Amino acid sequence: MKTRNLILVRHGQSEWNEQNLFTGWKDPGLTELGIQEAKKAGSLISDQGIVFDEMFTSMLVRAQNTGAIILNSINQQDIPITKNQALNERNYGSLAGLNKDDARKKWGEEQVHIWRRSFDVPPPNGESLKDTAERVLPYFKEHIMPKVIQGSSILVAAHGNSLRALIMELDSISSEDIVKLEIPTGAPIQYEFNQSGEVINKTKLYEE
Repeated sequence: MKTRNLILVRHGQSEWNEQNLFTGWKDPGLTELGIQEAKKAGSLISDQGIVFDEMFTSMLVRAQNTGAIILNSINQQDIPITKNQALNERNYGSLAGLNKDDARKKWGEEQVHIWRRSFDVPPPNGESLKDTAERVLPYFKEHIMPKVIQGSSILVAAHGNSLRALIMELDSISSEDIVKLEIPTGAPIQYEFNQSGEVINKTKLYEE
C-alpha cells in the first residue's frame, strides 16, 4: 500500500535571516548558504525514496526557490506546484525590515520578546502566531490533508511560523509550548499517516 507522506521544510537561509532582520511578508531571496541548505534538504529527502505527487509553497520567493531546488535535487521538478498566500510567513507588520537589535532598542527587550514568543499578541499592524494558524490550518485541512489521506505524498516548502502552526496541529502541541519550537532553515521533517489521517510516524530527516 502506498505510504502517505508529508514532508515539511522551512526555506533555506534568506538574505534577511543573515542580516538579523524581521522578514515576515517581505520577499528577500536566499543566500548562498540558503541555496546549499536547500540542496542538503533535497539530498536528505532523496534518501527516503519518496515519489511526490505535488508541492505546496507560499507566495514568497525564499520558500518557492527552496522547494524548486529540492525538486531539482530529487529530479522531480515536473510535479504540480501550488502557491498560496495562506502558507506565507507570519506578517511582522511594523517590525518587518527592522534589525532585531534595533527593534529591542526602540520598543524594549521585553516587548519584542512578547511579540516574538507569545502565541496571541501581534506586533503593531502584524499577525500573532494565533492569527497565522487561523489562515494556515484551514487551508491545510481543505487543500493538503485530503490529498494525503487519498494516498498522495506532499512536499510543503514554507516558513518558520506557518510550519509551527502545522506542527502544533499535527503533534498536538499546546499554544504555550509551540512558541518555543525552533525549526531550522532547510531542515526536512517527515510525517507518515494512516488512512484515517492520523500520524503514525514522525522523523526529523536532519541532525540536530
